[in-house]
Amino acid sequence: MRVKPRILFLAQCLPYPPQSGATARTFNVLRQLRLDFDVTLLAFSRRNHQVDETARRASRRALADLLNAVGTPVPLPCERSAIRRLWDHLRSVATRRPYTFFEYESEGFRTQLRDMVSRDGFEVVHIDSLDLYRWLRELPPTPTICTHHDIEWDLLRLRAQRTKPSILSRYLRYQADLVERLAREVCPGFSANVVVSARDAQRLRSTVSHAKIEVVPNGVDTTHFVPQRDVPVVPGRVVFVGSTNAPANRDAVEYLLRDVWPSIRHARPEATLQLIGRSSESARARYAAEPGVAVLGHLNDIRHHVAQACCVVAPLRIGGGTRVKILDAWAMGKAVVSTAIGCEGLEASDGENLLVRDDPEAFADAVLRVLDDPTIRLGLESHARRTAEQVYSWDVIGPAMRAKYWAIIDSVREPTGQARRSESRA
Repeated sequence: MRVKPRILFLAQCLPYPPQSGATARTFNVLRQLRLDFDVTLLAFSRRNHQVDETARRASRRALADLLNAVGTPVPLPCERSAIRRLWDHLRSVATRRPYTFFEYESEGFRTQLRDMVSRDGFEVVHIDSLDLYRWLRELPPTPTICTHHDIEWDLLRLRAQRTKPSILSRYLRYQADLVERLAREVCPGFSANVVVSARDAQRLRSTVSHAKIEVVPNGVDTTHFVPQRDVPVVPGRVVFVGSTNAPANRDAVEYLLRDVWPSIRHARPEATLQLIGRSSESARARYAAEPGVAVLGHLNDIRHHVAQACCVVAPLRIGGGTRVKILDAWAMGKAVVSTAIGCEGLEASDGENLLVRDDPEAFADAVLRVLDDPTIRLGLESHARRTAEQVYSWDVIGPAMRAKYWAIIDSVREPTGQARRSESRA
């Protein structure tokens, strides 16, 4: 009888449907882990991923078909009450603990976690974000792996540079200092700190020199995101994908519309821009008032609209981790124009699998080159798909990732553990 090692996987968001960068990564990591391990998932749910209890139940059922067990998703308490959210911020200031210590406080989560830990023998615990650090004291004395989707304190400082009024900017820097101090305290104790790029590995190591760091890149499902040759490309069509509820995406869209899009429209009055992703009602109205701009909002499936694009843009100026939106576009064989921050951490080669421009006029000129020159566009498209298949397919990333988990498990097992591993993988 096959015996698989058991992993307890704690997530800050319920990763189904996998329609954002974070949920897509977490969902595909789970898909890969379940090939070698029995995985139990306990997750919080966010309103922008599951709007109500019906959606939470549907997401749980979908994940239960994939994994060994899935706990009852726990809504984030702060999303149900502005007073609770303010109280959490005040407690953070009063106690000098990062805000997320209070954001993820939940009796429902605690009850389920304690029950799982007391009932099941887990050989590894995976924490899918440092945000969940308050639960470390509830975990069994087993190897613990923590994923860093980005280097949070660096991202907070970048946000602070572009945030007004100054009191909010100072508060973001304050939170950055708290999170960086936390990382120095807890990261050396993890069996592995998983980052998504070599660049993030360098950043983490510069802060926590003694941490054990492993790189597991963000990936893309290259069987789901494929070139759609039967979908006609719309001449002059530009697409941006990303929820502007996220500060980095909001800054990118406002930079695009203010500093880049007018130059594109001046040269190509027939050019059109589609914005895909959630936005507030006020933001949607502002964006839609710009010439040639259509605000599509959240789409369950972005592929048809991306397939119609001549050019996908990633004009990000605040960043961390790597951008799944670029990986999705590459997998669909689309030409991409990005800032250096937008494609940071990816195996990006300017002029081969994308164009990289940071100056707004240069960015606009690069987009126009893609729109106007089929030779340039087709060359970028061909290299983009090849990069996705050879480097970022989850079928390429998955085996190496699972080997890292096996190495951690084998390092703490008794000498006969290797034999049990061989048996379980037979």
